[in-house]
Amino acid sequence: MTSQEALNLLYTKIKNKNLLKHSFAVGVAMEELAQYFGEDKEKWLICGLLHDIDYEETKGNPRLHSRVGAEFLENLGLEKEICQAILSHNEFHKISPNSKMAKALFCVDPLCGLIVAATLVLPSKKINDLKLENVLRRFKEKSFAKGANREQITKCQEYLNLPLEKFIEIVLFSMQKISKTLEL
Repeated sequence: MTSQEALNLLYTKIKNKNLLKHSFAVGVAMEELAQYFGEDKEKWLICGLLHDIDYEETKGNPRLHSRVGAEFLENLGLEKEICQAILSHNEFHKISPNSKMAKALFCVDPLCGLIVAATLVLPSKKINDLKLENVLRRFKEKSFAKGANREQITKCQEYLNLPLEKFIEIVLFSMQKISKTLEL
C-alpha cells in the first residue's frame, strides 16, 4: 500500500474532520521520526495515517478500538508490522509495542493532541506561533488536555531514547509543516 492509497482508504472510513486532521498530524509526525531514525518514511507515514482507521466504527468501545482496525488492515494485506503497531497504540489492550515504529506511534498519538490543544489556547491559534516552551509548560499542567496521556508521551525517553524536549521538537516541527492542512 502506498501513502496515497492509505489516504484514500482513510477518506472512505473517516468522516469527522477533526479526526482526519489528527490522522494527518500523527502521519506527518511518524514520517518525521522515521527520517530522524533513518527508517522507512512511507511505511511510518502509512502507520500514522491509518492508526485510528476504525475510530468512528468503534467509538465508545475502547475494547474494540485498534483491534478492529488492525484486523481490517491485515485482511487488506497491509504489513504485519504496521498492523501490530496500530493494535498496540491503544493502551487499553496492554500490548507492549514491539518495534521502533510501534513505540513511536504509542508516544506520538497523545502528543499530537496536546500540541493541538496548546495551539488552540494561543491568542493567534496558529501552530507556527507555538514554541517548544509553550508545549512543555502545558505538558506540566495536569489539568490541561487531560486526554493527552503524559506517561505515554514520556515513554519516548525509554522506547526511543529521545529526551522529551527533542521528541516534542520533532513532532511540533512536523505538524508546523502542514499547518494549512491542519487548519492551525
